[in-house]
Amino acid sequence: MSYTRSAIVTGGTINLGFHAATEIARQHPDWLIVISSRSNREHAASKINQLLKQNNTIFLPIDLADPNSVRTFSKNWTSKNHPPIQALLLNAGLQFPGKLTTTPEGIESTFAINHIGHALLFHLLCPHLAPHARVVLTSSGTHDPAMKSGLPDALYTSAEDLAHPPPSIANGDGRRHYANSKLANILWTYAAHRRLGQSVPDRGVVVAAFDPGLMPGTGLAREYPPLMNFLWWKVLPRVVPVLKCVYTENIHTPGESGASLAWLATMEEGGGGKYFEGRKEIMSSEGSYDEKKQDDLWSWTVRHVARDEAEVERFEAFG
Repeated sequence: MSYTRSAIVTGGTINLGFHAATEIARQHPDWLIVISSRSNREHAASKINQLLKQNNTIFLPIDLADPNSVRTFSKNWTSKNHPPIQALLLNAGLQFPGKLTTTPEGIESTFAINHIGHALLFHLLCPHLAPHARVVLTSSGTHDPAMKSGLPDALYTSAEDLAHPPPSIANGDGRRHYANSKLANILWTYAAHRRLGQSVPDRGVVVAAFDPGLMPGTGLAREYPPLMNFLWWKVLPRVVPVLKCVYTENIHTPGESGASLAWLATMEEGGGGKYFEGRKEIMSSEGSYDEKKQDDLWSWTVRHVARDEAEVERFEAFG
């Protein structure tokens, strides 16, 4: 079959990403749906195809912590001459709640996976985005201190400090790295959408950020200690109605949030440079609108992920 468009979902083999990919595949049988993660032990693409009685979903591996893996993904994508990308869902994410964890490059792992890997993927795939494509980053309400999420408050001093945390952060609660990375997702969303509008307005590419809400029982907490893992997997999913009463209404099943993510990624217009809690546009944290922070993150990221000055220029031009 000849497909008209493509949709790529990182972290698409389980939970939120899986349900979003399933919904997009259901709505658009004429699109090629690509789910990507480090492995596909769950045979997710086959499950989606069997469920929908279609054959438009495939799996392609990617390790967002490894720039070489991201570049290999992009190189393979280009070589296959796949249809233009209409929806790019930068969804994969991890938490490392314990002591500081770093990638082989020496970058704090949460920031590397949740932000840097996705930013590199965006820049490499940018030439393949269709006119009026939609790019959606999965963020979290944990980025906003006003939300009182229970995580340490996000603290943005510079992108360099997120990549190589100073002792005051490195030796503290590891969950702050997650809140920081989710703030980075929103800062980068605003920076990218603003720059696209300034540099290539005719392309009409939209960048938005999405908060799926709390989803007990998903794989996000798999790096937590055994007791916390037990509570997350076995206890909290059973007391969601209570949590909604005493904690927040923003608690959903992966299926519910996946449908909302698919909605945002495929809506025909609007939402660019905005932050959504489910299907509701809301304000992000006060600090996320600081353009100096947005510019610091953007500039640091481009120079970090680019191989040379020529690539810096290409990334800045969205070419």
